Amino acid sequence: MNLFGVRRYPAWLQLTISLGLIVTLSVASYFASDFIGYRTVALVLLLAVSVLAMLFDVMPVLVTAFFSAVIWNFFFIPPVFTLHIGSPEDALMALMYFVVALINVVLSSKIRQFEKEARDKQERDETIRLYDTMLNSLSHELRTPIAAIIGSVDAIKSEQGKITEEQKEELIAEIEVAAERLNQQVGNLISMSRLESGVLKMRPDWCDVNELVHYVLKRNEQHRVNREVSFAQNEKLPLMYLDRKVVEQVLQNLIVNSYQHTPDYSIIEIQVKYSDGACEIIVSDNGNGFPPEFIENVFEKFYRLPGSGTGGIGLGLSIARGFVLAHGGTLHLTQNNPKGAVFTVRIPCEASKIKIGV
Repeated sequence: MNLFGVRRYPAWLQLTISLGLIVTLSVASYFASDFIGYRTVALVLLLAVSVLAMLFDVMPVLVTAFFSAVIWNFFFIPPVFTLHIGSPEDALMALMYFVVALINVVLSSKIRQFEKEARDKQERDETIRLYDTMLNSLSHELRTPIAAIIGSVDAIKSEQGKITEEQKEELIAEIEVAAERLNQQVGNLISMSRLESGVLKMRPDWCDVNELVHYVLKRNEQHRVNREVSFAQNEKLPLMYLDRKVVEQVLQNLIVNSYQHTPDYSIIEIQVKYSDGACEIIVSDNGNGFPPEFIENVFEKFYRLPGSGTGGIGLGLSIARGFVLAHGGTLHLTQNNPKGAVFTVRIPCEASKIKIGV
């Protein structure tokens, strides 16, 4: 808890609250002054100024401290209802009251400044760490497909006339896969930039989610190596009012994540339904799953599980959740039974009365 953090109120509101508190305490103390004495009133007001100094900016609290000293002098120090102080002892107390209040304000301000500097340093260190992680990941993820493209092109050029058509087709296929991998990583970086800048705007329209799942699966067929995909089309699924591009990106990232981070011969199952006013998409697998202590971290930017294999820069799941949240929905990860992972997407949306396939 940041006890000394300045409240995000404008200065005039801070001053109003501060003066209001001092006036309220002064009125209450005035009626109780016969029982508690005017010196105790000074402690009450000084405590209030000290608390305000921990919460608000310097100038409103300085004004409040001066105002409280004047109130204490005028209404409580004999002779009352004057600014005259009757004894040297009371004069010294009034001076000490203002000095202590001033010290509280200055010290609290210094503590807040120190905390802000420490917070800024921590944020800078975290930003540098994130950039280092991103650059390390990008240096691998971009260099690998670029090297594949350059190598395949060099082979085609240098061995022209010496390689068979079948070999040429294989090299061209490698170029295509590498280019798609590059395109995917660049697309993820652009998507993250759109999310962080707040320029992502929803453009919903009527969408056949069954057809969308088929489209995404077909588009990523080359990544499905040695994986079995199970998708039983929901014939009773209505058209849903969604941003197709956003849902497509979410599906793309979840499916590619399953392809990349499950062992060979894993089974990946996709279910789609409309339930309780929301589109629900479930992507599950029977792979190795996620250790419980890491589940909350998998949606962080550039996060990759310790010991995870190559593939991706740790943005896919973060972007998927960001897009779902931007659409007003939720994305949760749970453990599959007996093993594996289950990603559940719920996006509130309107459904048409027309059922696809009916």
